[in-house]
Amino acid sequence: MKPRKILAATLATVLLGGCAAHLQPITQAERAAAVQSDEQAMFGHQAPVAGPITLDEAMARALKYNLDHRVKMMEDALAHRQLDLANVDLLPQLTASAGYTSRDNVLASSSQDIYTGQQSLVPSTSSDRQARNAGLGLSWNILDFGVSYYAAHQQADRVLASRERRRKVVQMLMQQTRQAYWQAAGAQKLQAQIAPLLAQAKQALDDSRTIESKGLNDPLKSLAYQRELIDTVLQLEGIRDELAQAKPKLASIMDLPPGKPFQLAPPSSFPMPALDIAPDKMEQIALMHRPELLEADYQERIGLAETRKAMAKLLPGVELSVGAHYDSNDFLVNNTWRDAGVQVSWNLLNLFNAKRIKAAAKAQYDLAREQRLALNMAVLTQVHVAWIDYNSRRTQFELTRQLNDVEQRILEHTRNATEASAEGKLAEIRAATSALMSELRLYQNYAAFQGAYGQMIASLGLDPVPAKVTGYDLPTLSKAIRDTESEWAHPSTTGAVAK
Repeated sequence: MKPRKILAATLATVLLGGCAAHLQPITQAERAAAVQSDEQAMFGHQAPVAGPITLDEAMARALKYNLDHRVKMMEDALAHRQLDLANVDLLPQLTASAGYTSRDNVLASSSQDIYTGQQSLVPSTSSDRQARNAGLGLSWNILDFGVSYYAAHQQADRVLASRERRRKVVQMLMQQTRQAYWQAAGAQKLQAQIAPLLAQAKQALDDSRTIESKGLNDPLKSLAYQRELIDTVLQLEGIRDELAQAKPKLASIMDLPPGKPFQLAPPSSFPMPALDIAPDKMEQIALMHRPELLEADYQERIGLAETRKAMAKLLPGVELSVGAHYDSNDFLVNNTWRDAGVQVSWNLLNLFNAKRIKAAAKAQYDLAREQRLALNMAVLTQVHVAWIDYNSRRTQFELTRQLNDVEQRILEHTRNATEASAEGKLAEIRAATSALMSELRLYQNYAAFQGAYGQMIASLGLDPVPAKVTGYDLPTLSKAIRDTESEWAHPSTTGAVAK
């Protein structure tokens, strides 16, 4: 016995050791393969950039390839799959079973007299040592059906709510793309101007230091001159760094690979987007179309269904069942048979908790309703704030454009009047830097104005892309975005906001 115990203990140790978890770090080869796979998933499906990118194409690329938007699309698809599962729960349960049993001896039994305690029958059996059985049963619980019915309706509303969240993501994505595009357009233009201006300022600084070292000028005057030049160089370096970040931000929104060079094709002027909607009608449009409000409506319906589902759980359950069965036991008179049944069950404890259950469900519904009302107020406030910001940004841009015109004229006159002296060079560099910063502010304010316009559109709940488009390739999406924006400018003739 002792060797057997030792063998059993050894086998148990080996088995337990084999089941234990061990550290398995990810290897460099596995990590490299994962990185390559992720890069392919992020960028491999994109249409290549064939030329300079217009604003419409940038918005189309953001809509088609942006990772955040793709996540929302996946969430929407998941909600649809969960709805399919919820609809399956409405069906009856169809259960198929099959089995095989085997014994090493006969299943036998005898009887005992309850008065005398003596055996009354000799041992006998009514079962084969080997047997096969199979069955097919259909059961339907009416209470479960009722609960699943409301649950399916709740999931359907969750699908619609997920669709509204996706609409919100698209609206904000288009607003971000507008602003980032014009910031990048300004960077593309000004970066070509900043390099020669920096070189001119640095050359003037080197010349001044040479003059100072040779004692050809008053030291204090030379140092003051150098101080202004260094301050100018610092400003230009700061502008260059700021401009260098604009294109990568836009590339991230369009989901272009970081560091990939691309050119933009903005309009030659600054088009002023129009929004021909009377301010007194904006509140009604926003209350009708804002995705958050529509999502809140669906959440309220989900809460109402939760109340009805809670009431349904208080009812008794009725289960209907039918089935067909087979057993290979040779001792049975009938090896196949069919049966049907009805079973009623009722959790009586629910009767004591009925008031609490109904109160909890009603509280959830009331909460959803109050959240919707609070959201209505927030939306109305956002519309007014967005309208004020839209007009304010337009005014700021117009003033900045006038200021830029003045700065450019000052630069032109300064260059015409500049003398071939240190003071003349400093005046020209100072005027050129001021003109460059003015043009930078012009693009920044125009980008902010475009962002305020996009925010105004989003606050009204207007979709930048129609619900149905003829295709999802970049040219078709670009045209759909362009046509939709044109409709916003003329809603009375196109009905862009009359859904």
